[in-house]
Amino acid sequence: MKTRLLTAAIALPILIASIILPWYVGGTVWIFVVIAGLALAAGLFEFYSLTKKLELKADAAIGYLVAAALFVAFVFDAPTKAPDLLLATIALVVIAVLISQTFRFQVDFTKMLTGIGVTILGVLYVAFLGGFLISTRVGFENVQGLSTDLLLFFFIVIFGSDAGAYFAGRAFGKHKLAPKISPGKTVEGLIGGILAAAGFAALCTLTFFAELPYQFSVPLAIVMAAVGVLGDLAESAMKRGSKTKDAATILPGHGGLLDRLDSLLFNAPILYYFARFYFS
Repeated sequence: MKTRLLTAAIALPILIASIILPWYVGGTVWIFVVIAGLALAAGLFEFYSLTKKLELKADAAIGYLVAAALFVAFVFDAPTKAPDLLLATIALVVIAVLISQTFRFQVDFTKMLTGIGVTILGVLYVAFLGGFLISTRVGFENVQGLSTDLLLFFFIVIFGSDAGAYFAGRAFGKHKLAPKISPGKTVEGLIGGILAAAGFAALCTLTFFAELPYQFSVPLAIVMAAVGVLGDLAESAMKRGSKTKDAATILPGHGGLLDRLDSLLFNAPILYYFARFYFS
C-alpha cells in the first residue's frame, strides 16, 4: 500500500508537469509526446513479454518498427488532418507483418498465424489506441490551452476513478465483479470508481475546465470509468492467460507500465473523438 502511494506520488507530478509546463514555456508539446512515446514503447515491450511466455512467437522487432510508423502518423494528428494517411499506415502495418512473417516461419509454418496475430495485436492495442493521446496533445493547439485541459481532465478522471475503486473495494468490497478474470475487483469498487470519476470531473469543470460543463463532463467521466474497468479486465485476462501477476515490475506497487496503461488505452480514442466533435 505504502509503495503504491509512493510510486504514484513520484510519477504523477512528472506526468502533470509534462502536460502543463508547455503552457508556460512557449507552447511546445514535445515534453508530453516524448514521455508518452517512451511509455507506449515500454507497454509494447511488456505485451510482447507476455506473449513470449506462451511461446506465441511475436516478432517484436517488426512490431516496434510499425508501431513507430503509427506514432509518427499520430504526431501529425492523422486521425483528423490525414485520415487517409492513418488508414494507409495501418494497411502497411498489416502487409509488412504478413510479408516478414512469411519468410520468418518458412522452416515451420505451424506458429505463423499466432505469430502474426500477436504481433499485430500488440501494435494495435498499445501503439494505435495509445496514439490517440498523442493526437490529443498536438491536435487541439489551435485553441490555446485546450489540449492541456483535455489531458488534465483525462488523467485526473482516470486516476481518480482508479483510486476511488481501490479504496472503495478495500473498505466495502464484498461482491466479486469478475472473479475468474480479476478476483480482487468488486462491484462496490466499481461503484466507488464511477462516483469518484464523476466527482473529479465536476471538480475539473469547477476549477479549470469551464468550457466543458457538468452535463457533459460528468457523463463522459462515468463512461470513461466504466470503459477503464473493461480495459483493466482485458489486460488482466491476458496476464492470467500467461500465468503472470504483473506485466512487469518497473513501477513498485503498480506492476508494469502496461498495468497502468490498460484503462488509458481503451479511453484514449473516446477522449479524442469526443473532443473532436464537441469542440469542432
